[in-house]
Amino acid sequence: MSVTPPGPIGDPLFGNGRQYADDPFGFMRACADSYGDVIRFDLGPRETYLLANPADVERVLVADAERYRKPQFGDGAMDRLLGQGLLMSEGDTWRRQRDLANPAFHNSRIAALSGTMVEHTRDHIADWTPGETVDVQLELARLTVRIIVSAMFGADISDEEVKTVQEELEPLGARFEPDPRRFLIPNWVPTRENREFDAAVDTLESVIDGIVERRLGTERDPAADPAGPEGVAVPGPAGDSDGDLPMDLLSVLLRARDRGEQTDENLRDELVTMLLAGHDTTALTLTYTFYLLSNHPDARERVETEAEAATGGGRAADDAAAGGGRAADDAAAGGTPPTAADAREMTYTDRVLNEAMRLYPPVYTLFREPKLDVKLGGYRIPEGSALMLPQWVIHRSPRWYDDPETFDPGRWSPERRSERPRFAYFPFGGGPRHCIGKSFSLLEAKLILAEVCSTYELDYEGPDLSLRGSLTMHPDHPVPMRIRER
Repeated sequence: MSVTPPGPIGDPLFGNGRQYADDPFGFMRACADSYGDVIRFDLGPRETYLLANPADVERVLVADAERYRKPQFGDGAMDRLLGQGLLMSEGDTWRRQRDLANPAFHNSRIAALSGTMVEHTRDHIADWTPGETVDVQLELARLTVRIIVSAMFGADISDEEVKTVQEELEPLGARFEPDPRRFLIPNWVPTRENREFDAAVDTLESVIDGIVERRLGTERDPAADPAGPEGVAVPGPAGDSDGDLPMDLLSVLLRARDRGEQTDENLRDELVTMLLAGHDTTALTLTYTFYLLSNHPDARERVETEAEAATGGGRAADDAAAGGGRAADDAAAGGTPPTAADAREMTYTDRVLNEAMRLYPPVYTLFREPKLDVKLGGYRIPEGSALMLPQWVIHRSPRWYDDPETFDPGRWSPERRSERPRFAYFPFGGGPRHCIGKSFSLLEAKLILAEVCSTYELDYEGPDLSLRGSLTMHPDHPVPMRIRER
């Protein structure tokens, strides 16, 4: 057996960087189809190894997780943006930050946030007009920004601040699109791209500073937690054991800073990480879900049925409106506000979301770096190389899925799901560093679907979906959808 995995030949200067930059999704799929479970290629200055077998992914993320770390890419842009937040920190720093953040994502607190999620959704879609066309990706991103700021920062965000965040996402995202030339140009060189990136980070930090300033002095007030008393009652960090305290993430971090356990830089890193990661992936999941439902009316009809049941919509809402009183008020606002318990009953919607994240995983690849030489798939992988764990490849592999390009929510029945390896599907990562916001994101997505699909149908009117890679996988064009009242 060869000690070196097979892989495509690259050019002397950029390796395979040009091929990857031109079409990262096609390049990864072609490599897996041609070379097997472990593929070696060059992306810029370091060797990269793509793992296409779920068993190897599970070893890296779970069984041998301590042998791997997040890689440091050479130009420093990721450090500039996210610093030592949960996504990028390692070792004791990561453990300390994760322990601090855990109460904000406790299951009881998340369930108690359903009212906040529904309220923001109803306020947002109240401005929609049947017959108009909206860019659904932009609409959902604005909605999820409001929800994450309210739920995790205990604050409101103004229309102007939401607009600012959205405007700065373009230069931020562009900075992380594949480009082999970027390794030749240090981050400090004042190119137009670097200047725009630095300006976008500064602007985003100014929005964060404004939110923090508005919260100062309320970090010990239980009324500041949007989850209410039920959410406040979750177990807090060791330093928060003196009575009921708000457990939104910003309150927890501010109190830790008061105790000397956080610096202003730590605080900033966590809030920027949460603002970006906490809204973008959910907005993208919903964007792809609405796109798929528009193209599959039978699935959309089943989701609409569950949405009506969750909200008391349809005939139930008509009966409530006729009866008057509180029930009539709820019906006029779109039916009874759905709860976390209602969302758990939306089992078909859950399968649709799983299938959307299989076909269009917002996080389309993970990266790890071995701390020492390791053996994977029969090959030696050297210390310091880059490991690519691609959801995009594994989620669409015919080895694990029948007709993998086909939208089929039925593949998420318990019987069919049990036939596949555990890491044939990992949109939220896995192991100790699995996404802390998984439960929050799934509840938010189901409640937004319940509210929208009980009232409207969204019909896609754009071109064939084209994708671009950055920190997450985005449509490469607007996603226009016509709003039609049901």
